[in-house]
Amino acid sequence: MPSDFSAYPVALREVLETFRDNPNDRNAMLIDYSDLFTGVPGHIATKPYPESHQVPHCESESYVFVEPLPGDDNPLRFHFAVENPFGVSARALSAVLATTINDLPARAIAEMPIDDLVPTLFTKNISMGKGQGLLGIASMVKAFAKRYV
Repeated sequence: MPSDFSAYPVALREVLETFRDNPNDRNAMLIDYSDLFTGVPGHIATKPYPESHQVPHCESESYVFVEPLPGDDNPLRFHFAVENPFGVSARALSAVLATTINDLPARAIAEMPIDDLVPTLFTKNISMGKGQGLLGIASMVKAFAKRYV
């Protein structure tokens, strides 16, 4: 795992460094982030959510929505839905992303690396299925951001 997260936006970098430096607190931190999760607001999307926003391979039936904000640098705000009531990991990752990248320029989000994100937050021992779903959330965020660059 790299010790340098300098390619990430500052707030996300700080979260990744905290998780890396405090492995014994990982579960508590993930639960805290899961508790911060807020679902997608009704003015963005309502159920049933469109399949075009569903994260592929995600066991928690997660969805990603992007809201372009006014500004010259194309700031974006992401909203997430997690339909599985047991989707603590998906809610935690969604909350981490919402609290660290929202309102950043589209380019900064589109260019951020994502390969270290899931292993740093959840360890390399995460199951392949869960890991694919979580990486899918981050990949969908990047893909939406690229549309606004």
